Amino acid sequence: MNTITVLIADDQRLMREGLATLLALADDIEIVGQAADGQAAIDLARQLKPDVILMDIQMPGVDGVQATQAIRSIWPHTQIIILTTFSDDEYLMAGLRAGAIGYLLKDMPSEQLAAAIRTAARGESPIEPEMARKLVNLVTHIPQAPATPIEKLSDREIEVLKLIAQGSSNREIADALVIAEGTAKNHVSNILSKLEARDRAQAVNRAKELGLL
Repeated sequence: MNTITVLIADDQRLMREGLATLLALADDIEIVGQAADGQAAIDLARQLKPDVILMDIQMPGVDGVQATQAIRSIWPHTQIIILTTFSDDEYLMAGLRAGAIGYLLKDMPSEQLAAAIRTAARGESPIEPEMARKLVNLVTHIPQAPATPIEKLSDREIEVLKLIAQGSSNREIADALVIAEGTAKNHVSNILSKLEARDRAQAVNRAKELGLL
């Protein structure tokens, strides 16, 4: 069995350590390094030459898109998977144009993430189904009707919204869903934006009006 070497680049320490712990359960995956920002990812990629990099997209200084572009130019044999909480079209296209082979959302099950790493190591593209649909529509220029607020929310965001309605803090949401607190905070921010709400209370009221709660 060939071992796949993996570098994790994410500015949230708990996210890096959580991913490393989960992926350590796979016999064929070895975490060889962790980077807290894009520049550190570039430096470690040059030094370690990993098979696959899990790359967050928003990091201080050099972001994930810039780091992906730089790494692919100096070490094209390394495959890069964007791993983020953002499902926006612009992030998807920016990551793929920079040279990423895959684009995944952070709330995917760990066993699917391990499978995606194996797919990338073979030179194939692991892309989360929602992102794949977006990509097809973007490439083929299929006109789409504007998404309703309900359609904009992912299944995980609806889970977070229900916890918000129960009065849960970001820390309590993170604990309940076994995710990093920063990831929970990003989900809350995305929910407020998609529901066009200025705060949590307005988001809950909006969700009730839409029949989500």
